[in-house]
Amino acid sequence: MEHGGIEQTVALFAAIFVISSLCQWFAWRVKLPAIIFLLLTGIVAGPVLQLVSPDEIMGDLLFPFVSLSVAVILFEGSLTLKYREICGMQKVLRNMLTIGLCVTWAITTLATRWALGFDWELCFLFGAVSVVTGPTVIAPMLRTVRPKASIANILRWEGIVIDPIGASLAVLVYEFIIAGGGNDAIGSTIQTFGLIVLIGFAIGASGGYLFGIALRRHIIPEYLHNLSALALVFGTFALSNLLQAESGLVTVTVLGMWLANMPRVDMEGILDFKESLSVLLISLLFIILASRLDLVEFTQLGWPALLIFLAIQFLARPLNIMISACGSSLTWPERHLLAWIAPRGIVAAAVAALFALKLEQAGIAGASSLVSLTFLVIIGTVLLQSATARPIALWLGVAEPEPRGILFVGANRVARAIAKSLQEHDFRVLLADAGWENISKSRMEDLPTYFGSPISDHADRHLDLGGIGHMFALSRRQEHNVNVVLHYRIDLGAKKVFALQIQAEDQIAEKWKVAEKNRGQILFGGHITYAALEDILDLGGQIKTTSLSDSFNYEQWQQQQQQRQSIALFAIDRKGVLHVFGPEQQFTPQADWQLISLVPAGTDKVIIPLS
Repeated sequence: MEHGGIEQTVALFAAIFVISSLCQWFAWRVKLPAIIFLLLTGIVAGPVLQLVSPDEIMGDLLFPFVSLSVAVILFEGSLTLKYREICGMQKVLRNMLTIGLCVTWAITTLATRWALGFDWELCFLFGAVSVVTGPTVIAPMLRTVRPKASIANILRWEGIVIDPIGASLAVLVYEFIIAGGGNDAIGSTIQTFGLIVLIGFAIGASGGYLFGIALRRHIIPEYLHNLSALALVFGTFALSNLLQAESGLVTVTVLGMWLANMPRVDMEGILDFKESLSVLLISLLFIILASRLDLVEFTQLGWPALLIFLAIQFLARPLNIMISACGSSLTWPERHLLAWIAPRGIVAAAVAALFALKLEQAGIAGASSLVSLTFLVIIGTVLLQSATARPIALWLGVAEPEPRGILFVGANRVARAIAKSLQEHDFRVLLADAGWENISKSRMEDLPTYFGSPISDHADRHLDLGGIGHMFALSRRQEHNVNVVLHYRIDLGAKKVFALQIQAEDQIAEKWKVAEKNRGQILFGGHITYAALEDILDLGGQIKTTSLSDSFNYEQWQQQQQQRQSIALFAIDRKGVLHVFGPEQQFTPQADWQLISLVPAGTDKVIIPLS
């Protein structure tokens, strides 16, 4: 390749990386799945503007890259599957992955045959490809919809586990087509199915067990954990596929689930790395695969293809859920939302592209239409469900409340006083403490509590964080505050976890200071300590609320700072959003805001100190 060609290719790849990052950021801002903008980018860059041609750029490496990327994505997703999260709903999930899958497959196959008149072989293959949902679209949709935990867990498990099942089903149909049908083809298909299951489970389980033992016994140094995990995914995936084609997806899914549920194996660091890598790979894959779309073929499908989408959305999925949830404890509103959410993602696109290419090489007529039809279903399900799932969840009453609540770690005197004041402003509060005396006092004040360590396995299973958006670490022990900050920053985000200082910032020697990355946001200010707040309360101080107005604004409060010693805690804006005072928080209270402050005894008015 000439020097100019190399530079153009490098610039093209760099542009894809940059644009994919911008798509992810914009999707985060508008609270929609990034797949919408990634698909649009790929279609514009590929068939519309002819700027990107993955087959020319990557050549024979295109599908190996796609396959390895899908393996990493499925492994990362399966690492999040904890058996305890699906407790009580195993029957529903099992039915969805067996009976429900067959229902979806059958209805999609019949609808494709009726609407487009494809050969039965292609109809069955498209039906198999269309049963998969996938973590690439389920996860961002769940973050936006925020359904009840029972619904979210079922959708996450289905989206991850059904991917290798659907891909394996597509393999079986493909094998049947290539074998030419008949009894011999049925025997070959059954043998292929047995090998996929046997090899996938054997290599996945053994690889997970051995790697878990290596991590547990510290045979692998921590700085090599991520590299070793990635090598393990690639190695087991490739080995499985060498022994039996397309068994690799089963292997990496079993591998991830084994490690996720293996006792005394910490996978948090590896999971963080894999999440970042998966976001990158998902972004690249959607742009690359969408850029291969044939717009002429896509438009030629016409209105009959839309009927297939409608059959999948309004017939196959509802019937799947109604049968699968029969006899379960799921309420009818929960079943209705499950019946609505089933977006198709990257695995469907990748599998369709792979088998369309194989069938074209085998001389099967109409195989190329599989890709266009699959993308139509992907685009249709993602657009429709992304736009409507949250309103439907709210209407059905199965959505979690807005994350306005606060988790207090520590139920001591200071925490109870602050929690009580926020509770009076209709914020949900939850106090967690391992000391029974503090818990009993909190309950006497009608404050919701959790008795136990907030970073225990029991808390992970039973601590209800529905509607919780902030965490305040108010323990008297600095090291405990650090631990809970590190624990909850993963779930709530670094900007939503706060810790109260035990000593004033300017009084701590440099070698004893907690690193900024570990301490969380400083609560109320570096000079405000637990002891200072407790002393004010012990001397009769009270937490009071003052409303700002045009006649008494924030600047006038600041002018009174020189005369009184009140401590500003929070500001609540016109929309009811809570703002926390502290050195890292940048906001200016406006008229019609409410200010919550700790007022020393004998002080008539509340003031806010300069931060």
